[in-house]
Amino acid sequence: MALLIFLTHPEVVIDPLVPVPQWPLNDTGRGRMESFADALSGVRLSSIHASAEQKAMDGAAIVAERFGLSYRVHEDLGENDRSATGYIAPPEFWDVVSEFFGRPHESIRGWERAIDAQERIVKAVRRIAAEETRDTLVVSHGGVGCLLMAHLQGVEIGRESRPQHPGGGCFLVMDRETFSLRQDWLSIEEAAFPHEQPD
Repeated sequence: MALLIFLTHPEVVIDPLVPVPQWPLNDTGRGRMESFADALSGVRLSSIHASAEQKAMDGAAIVAERFGLSYRVHEDLGENDRSATGYIAPPEFWDVVSEFFGRPHESIRGWERAIDAQERIVKAVRRIAAEETRDTLVVSHGGVGCLLMAHLQGVEIGRESRPQHPGGGCFLVMDRETFSLRQDWLSIEEAAFPHEQPD
């Protein structure tokens, strides 16, 4: 059974003076990604994919280097378009996020609608799943993962299960061939994958 592992990037360098898509992983995030690469040692990864945001590419690069692979970048794996507001500091940011998930058919402060982002994201992950032949890793974002999970669980946006680690770095596992959920969210620290099995 071929797996698709969807990982949300871990901790980042938060800099209000830098556009959010350009934020890199911080030292904690990089260390957690190294741990995740260790946990993947028995997985038959054939490909690694990332959104075009720096933090996701940083995470993908760490795993790619460990496996001797390159990684592919996909614009449509990015977070919902928030360019209308730019950076919003917490706690206000989390209030807007709650509105985003709570009113998925509306544009909140000019952001991309949740329903449109979900359609884009599911289409992107389906495309990746269909193109690959073995296990695949996708490194993206928490909001992206929640919208994907709502689809996989067949629930309304906002009612899906959520990653629980406050710093990100959580993953779900899908059956790549049936595009169905195999494992709900776990943190990087909980990662345990079976060793490679012969074909």
